[in-house]
Amino acid sequence: MPELSRRGFEMPASPIRKLVPYAEEAKKRGIKVYHLNIGQPDIKTPEIAFEALRNFTFKTAEYTHSAGIESYRKGLAGYYKEIGINLSFEDILITTGGSEAIIFALLTTMNPGDEVIIPEPFYTNYNGFAVQAGVKIVPVTSTIETGFALPPISEFEKLITDKTKAVLVCNPNNPTGYLYSEKELRQLSDLVLKHNLFLFADEVYREFCYDGNEHFSVLNLKEIEQNVVLFDSVSKRYSECGVRIGALISKNKEVISSALKYAQARLSPPLFGQIAGEASLKVEKDYFLEVYNEYIERRNLVIEELNKIEGVFAPMPKGAFYTVLRLPVEDAEDFCIWLLKDFNYNGETVMFAPAAGFYSSPGKGKNEVRIAYVLKKEDLVKSVKILDEALKVYNKK
Repeated sequence: MPELSRRGFEMPASPIRKLVPYAEEAKKRGIKVYHLNIGQPDIKTPEIAFEALRNFTFKTAEYTHSAGIESYRKGLAGYYKEIGINLSFEDILITTGGSEAIIFALLTTMNPGDEVIIPEPFYTNYNGFAVQAGVKIVPVTSTIETGFALPPISEFEKLITDKTKAVLVCNPNNPTGYLYSEKELRQLSDLVLKHNLFLFADEVYREFCYDGNEHFSVLNLKEIEQNVVLFDSVSKRYSECGVRIGALISKNKEVISSALKYAQARLSPPLFGQIAGEASLKVEKDYFLEVYNEYIERRNLVIEELNKIEGVFAPMPKGAFYTVLRLPVEDAEDFCIWLLKDFNYNGETVMFAPAAGFYSSPGKGKNEVRIAYVLKKEDLVKSVKILDEALKVYNKK
């Protein structure tokens, strides 16, 4: 039998979905599983998106332009203008989810063996994207004690080599919920300018910033606008994860023209996804206000209840709908598997994402898990109760 490629062996499995077989087995045994492991909101998708799909009248589902439907790109430029960012539709490349935007950016700007510095913990699929592009991730560690604030710029400086090509941040952050401030981003801007690097920014959670904190986009860093590549998506903004529509955005015309070649090779982004995405640009502001208020209530409830459990520490996230919490266990992955295999509380259990998978440094995050507070408040209360009872049993084993 022929061997697989080295890249195939090195491609990491998703730690977010790693425990799925255990959850499936639990369900077969009649156990109800609360899924706090994945960022799949239960928020309703705007009805306007479904209406646009129902009203599709073309007789042929044709390829679109490889860069995306022009009217959609112009609409997206209008969305950015409303938040104070001036873009041409030609600065925008529509992609198959935000994931493809990240892959295109890495392939476009970096050579095999080049390095990208990322504050850890970070969205675990960055690891997979880097493997696909032959790029090395160099982590700079943020800590739970600071709420996962941006590490000191001096720590970034220590990691820069002749192979360093870029810095990548997710803001607000997945998995930590941390919101980088304008001051922190300007510090990164100075670093990028000093070392002539790209600054990649994943801003898909832009609408979810709490406690009066406002989102500051890297597109506002005029002094490095040629260095900035931004990733966007409809997945979380409109609760359209399955639509699979994202965007790569840059004022750097060479980046866009080069990324377009990759886009042409895959022909076009999804037609129906673009139709839903373009329609969603017209959603009423009340939609966001309702969603925002719901997430604030969920966040406040779950963080308060988690911190009541002996030995648990959950920092208050400033954005997105995640938090990383520290548990009073030695091996969080073992605990998460045990929760699904061997434990239930009144016929129910809960599924978390072990946080070690969000770190690149070996041994980091071993006693941490990420939760996504994407379920209704009643389910969050039940989930925290299950965790509390489970820890009492687990730590007596």
